[in-house]
Amino acid sequence: MQAKRAIQVVGCHAEGETGDVIVGGVLPPPGTTQFERMQAFARDHDAVRRLLLSEPRGSICRHVNLITPPTRPDCDAGVIIMEPTEYPPMSGSNLMCTVTVLLETGILPMTEPETVVTVDTPAGPVRARAACRDGKCERVELTNVPCFVDRLDAALEVEGFGTVMADIAWGGMFYAIVDATKLGFAVVAEEARELAVLGERVRLAARAQLSVVHPANPDIAGVSIVQLNRPFAGVGAVTRNTCIIAPGRSDRSPTGTGTSARMAVLRARGQMRVGDSMIHESLIGSRFTGRIVAETTVAGRPAIVPTISGRAWITGFHTYLIDPTDPWPEGFQVADMTGVGGGMAQ
Repeated sequence: MQAKRAIQVVGCHAEGETGDVIVGGVLPPPGTTQFERMQAFARDHDAVRRLLLSEPRGSICRHVNLITPPTRPDCDAGVIIMEPTEYPPMSGSNLMCTVTVLLETGILPMTEPETVVTVDTPAGPVRARAACRDGKCERVELTNVPCFVDRLDAALEVEGFGTVMADIAWGGMFYAIVDATKLGFAVVAEEARELAVLGERVRLAARAQLSVVHPANPDIAGVSIVQLNRPFAGVGAVTRNTCIIAPGRSDRSPTGTGTSARMAVLRARGQMRVGDSMIHESLIGSRFTGRIVAETTVAGRPAIVPTISGRAWITGFHTYLIDPTDPWPEGFQVADMTGVGGGMAQ
C-alpha cells in the first residue's frame, strides 16, 4: 500500500444528516478569526472538501467538519464546516455532530450529567449544552448566533412554478422559506425528488433576483438553502419541513439553522414570542426542538436568540488515503449522483 496522504475521520450523523468530523491529517489554516480561517481553507485547501465529498470517497449526502483550536479565549474548540457546494458559517446538525465527537472521543473532557462546550464557528461563538450519561451524548442543545429576517414575502419568478413568495431570513446562513403546500406539495418523502427540483429553482431565482447581504459581514451574501414547509402548526406543535441543500437534495435532519431562521420569521409575524418553542420534523420523521430564548439586534435589525436541540450518533472511524497513482486525487462527480443542480459551488 502506498499513500501520500492519510486523513482520519469520525463518522457521525445528527437526526439522519451526515456530519463527519476530521480528527487527524489536516492542519488548521491561518487566520485571526474563525471566519478568516474558513476563507483561507476554502481558498488554499478546498481539495480536502472535494476529496471527502466527491466520489469515490464521499457523496452529496455528506458534510465534513474540521476541528481547529479556537481563535477566541471564550471558546473551547473551533470548527470549519464543509458542505457539497460551500462553506456555511454555521450549521446546527454539523455542530451537534462535532460536539458529540469532541466529547465521546475524549478530545474534550465529558462531564456528566451535562457538559457545556462553546464552539468558535465562522458565524460566531455557539454554546452547546450536551446531556451526557455513561460516556454518551444523549442530546445536544445549541444556543445559536442571533437570527433575523432579511425580508418577508419576496416575490420570485421561478422556472416552471411562476411567482413564488418567499421569506428571506438568516439562521447561520441565509434561507428562502416557502410554504410548499401553496404549490400543491404535501411535504412527504415520496415527493423528495420534486421538492429538490423546486428548491433548487427557488435558490437559483433568489440568488439571481435578490441582493441578500449580512449587515455585519458583507462577505456573507446570497441565499444558500431553500426551506420548503407546511404551515406553522403552533407553539410546541410538530411542523413538517424539508431544506433543500445545493446541488439539490433534502436535508435528512430538520435543519438547525433552518429552524432558527423559521423562528425569526415566526417572531416577525407575531406567531412566536420569547419562551415559545416549536418542533421541526424532517422528511424521514426526525425532529429538532427550537426555542426563542431572547430578543436582540444585529446591526440595528430586530433579531432573536434561538436554541436548537437534537441527537447525534457516531457511526464509525475511517482513514482516507490518497494513493500517488490514483488518477482522481480530488474525486469526481457524475451527473446522476450530484442532485438536481450539479456542481461543487453555489
